[in-house]
Amino acid sequence: MSKIDFVDVTLRDGHQSLWATRMTTAMMYPIAGKIDQAGFKVVELMGTVHFDACVRYLREDPWERIRIMAKAMPNTSLAGAVRSKSLVSFDLVPDSIITLWIKRMAANGLRRVVIYDALHDWNNIAESIKTAKKEGLEVQTPLVFSISPVHTDEYYSMKTAELVKLGVDCIYIKDSIGLLTPDRVKTLVPAIQKNLNGIPLEIHSHTTTGLAPLCYLEAIKLGITTIHTAASPLANGPSLPSIENMIQNIRHLGHTPNIDEDIVKEISNHFFYVAKRESKPLGIPVEYDAFQYDHQIPGGMITNFKSMLSQRGMEDKLQRVLEETALVRKELGYPVMITPFSQIIATQAYFNVVLEERYKETSDEVIKYVLEFYGKPPAPVEQNILDKILKSPRAKEFQKWKQPQPSLKKLRTELGSKLSDDELVLRALFPEEHVNATMEASPIKTYYPTQTKGQTIIDLVSKLTSESNLKYIRVQKEGLSLTLKKKIP
Repeated sequence: MSKIDFVDVTLRDGHQSLWATRMTTAMMYPIAGKIDQAGFKVVELMGTVHFDACVRYLREDPWERIRIMAKAMPNTSLAGAVRSKSLVSFDLVPDSIITLWIKRMAANGLRRVVIYDALHDWNNIAESIKTAKKEGLEVQTPLVFSISPVHTDEYYSMKTAELVKLGVDCIYIKDSIGLLTPDRVKTLVPAIQKNLNGIPLEIHSHTTTGLAPLCYLEAIKLGITTIHTAASPLANGPSLPSIENMIQNIRHLGHTPNIDEDIVKEISNHFFYVAKRESKPLGIPVEYDAFQYDHQIPGGMITNFKSMLSQRGMEDKLQRVLEETALVRKELGYPVMITPFSQIIATQAYFNVVLEERYKETSDEVIKYVLEFYGKPPAPVEQNILDKILKSPRAKEFQKWKQPQPSLKKLRTELGSKLSDDELVLRALFPEEHVNATMEASPIKTYYPTQTKGQTIIDLVSKLTSESNLKYIRVQKEGLSLTLKKKIP
């Protein structure tokens, strides 16, 4: 029997899936020391979307977050991510910025980098892998799981062999949509394993259809010894399996969970406390949904569709949009439905339904996709659809377009000659007003009211101030007297 290691995704995929990526550094920092002691093989900290959330919404310098958390967890390998050529949006990013992004990840304290391309076009990431290796980072690349006539076991076996030649340190099965089944695991894992050439294989699956824990157990039976989990408050639903549940099931199979279970309880208790204090949702197990295998849209996007259709008084058209998504995906060559392609495909389906004419309007991103700016689609785009898209005046403009590749020197001239490398990256990727607001808001706050046997003073004062019948609150101890008076409208 084997020891089973854990990659923790609570600080990245957990709150990305359940809290719209709105976990602040202050919510993480108080428990960081315990996470460092728990024995995780890796702790995922920063995906590309987290940089976006930090700058646009949280007003936190993402590089500072990395430095703070790396210092707080010196014994743990922290991981970040590089998403192909587009990084944080649908726009293609200059190679000079991608290279600098990777270098700054290493310089600020990350030790592992996940470099991936959802089209499995490794030409898009070959240089990033080389750069990361030179910077001393452990490179992990996922095989992004999907279901289509293209995404067969043989396809993933071939893509594994190609990755091995690129010199990656680790490969994992990334099932972001929750499509894996135990039966598919039984054929997929051996197909990948035959071409690994000694490179370790991990598994990462979301519980969107409720099957991920079963898939993990089948993978362990086939020799996988590292699984990706989250602390229970930020597990399940559109997130990943909870570490607590997997520990029980792993032990039942006769394996040994390589983790400190007492510390795991402390970590979960902390995030239960944060969730309650911040009125954040908890992940709960979901019922099986067979329709998920047709449209393959991530859970959060369905919520957005409901909102957009509701604004137009078209709530009854949700089913049609989901069905149209499956058809558009087929016509455009079966891209895997994760960012950015889930948004590109699903938005086109939305246009097709709302405008009541298929491909009457296409986004710039669809045009760039069919012109292979993002890479080669898994299967050819259907010719009649390609012809219709390329007839538009906008498509004709893009056929003459070449991606600019400014040097860092040129970017410094445009954005600011005295910028640090960290700030240069942010200003190259995000709107000026958001970066300005983030820089003005620094340094990052790490204080968070601690959980005690009773209430914290801050919690108590907060509760009391919500009482309408109180005129003032007085906090008094030796050498201190503080009075808060309620403002009368």
